[in-house]
Amino acid sequence: MHARADLARAKSLASITAGVAGIAAGEHAARVARVQASMRQRKIGALLLDAGSTLTYFTGVRWPRSERTTAALIPADGDAVLVVPFFEEPSVRETLQVAADVRPWKEDESPFALLARALRDRAVSEGPLAVEATTRFFIVDNMTRVASLGRSVVPGDELVQACRMRKTAAELALLQVANNVTIAALRHAHGQIDAGMRAAEIRDLMAAATDRLGGSDSWSLVLLNEASAYPHGSIKVQTVRKGSMILIDAGCAVHGYQSDISRSWVFGEPSARQREVWNTVKRGQEIALETARIGSPVGSIDKAVRTYYEDKGWALDYGLPGLSHRTGHGIGMDGHEAPYLVRNDVTPLEAGMCFSDEPGIYIPGEFGVRLEDCWFMTAHGPQLFTPLARSMEQPI
Repeated sequence: MHARADLARAKSLASITAGVAGIAAGEHAARVARVQASMRQRKIGALLLDAGSTLTYFTGVRWPRSERTTAALIPADGDAVLVVPFFEEPSVRETLQVAADVRPWKEDESPFALLARALRDRAVSEGPLAVEATTRFFIVDNMTRVASLGRSVVPGDELVQACRMRKTAAELALLQVANNVTIAALRHAHGQIDAGMRAAEIRDLMAAATDRLGGSDSWSLVLLNEASAYPHGSIKVQTVRKGSMILIDAGCAVHGYQSDISRSWVFGEPSARQREVWNTVKRGQEIALETARIGSPVGSIDKAVRTYYEDKGWALDYGLPGLSHRTGHGIGMDGHEAPYLVRNDVTPLEAGMCFSDEPGIYIPGEFGVRLEDCWFMTAHGPQLFTPLARSMEQPI
């Protein structure tokens, strides 16, 4: 009954993504030019990309991974080569945003032979083949065997991250809209939760609200009571009752750019212990932002929060009860991407980098609290996409 009534209320929400444009073709072309310049500087012959967010980042192509290979080879000079299943070519071309030599392969042909031929055709330099980090092994293995490369294969992480870690104004604008959608959905859900509701009903409520607001690929992690002590939940069914800790971690995509926001509050009157932990986590979020300085290692942010928690008696070294995960992660086209707010990440903080800020505290057998907002670095300091929670009574 709760779910039906709440879904009906969600229909009153209006889209906030209408008229929002995706990344322009010119920006995709500039990305390709930038990575090619970096390849020439490092004497890399070509960069291999599997289907996924990095392929979308450079070429605009949005295509799911399957056993049928769709991949791109970006040479240090000249147009990219896109290898696609023959019968999928028209569909793949619908999202292609850059000049590319599209080479289709039929069902009884080898896409790896096409990739190998493209490498011989386009990689003028004899430098190594760089491979994007998430590219599946069978593609690299088959391609190198067919090609008899005679050149080394190296990780492409530095090439890709040098482009993707620093967001442009257009990317920041899409991230802002995605965060606007999720915070609005959370605000809607907060006002609809009632005693007896199960986590699944609250997830349905969030999904319906996000859909009406215009977000895509929405997801919600709803953790109630003892389950809130486990950062990614429990299979045990939980229901809302007086004194329940409610933790919702949610996000969506707008033209491929992700949001990731968490809020925690108590249904009814919080206990002194719940309030103390909530206030500690809020202060942890503030410390993370206060510590962010251009040029400092991103891991220093995690160290500062962890020191504060440990001084208050919480477990050392990512132990429990306490903060068992990193303080945050990079975010953009992937929900989690480099760099990471973990104490051993020495990447210097630069303007344009985007992160989550989520220093939770978890007490197994009792409850957990996570507050999470995303932010980006500017020359003048960090800037939030959404305001931090005010209090347990006003978490959104």
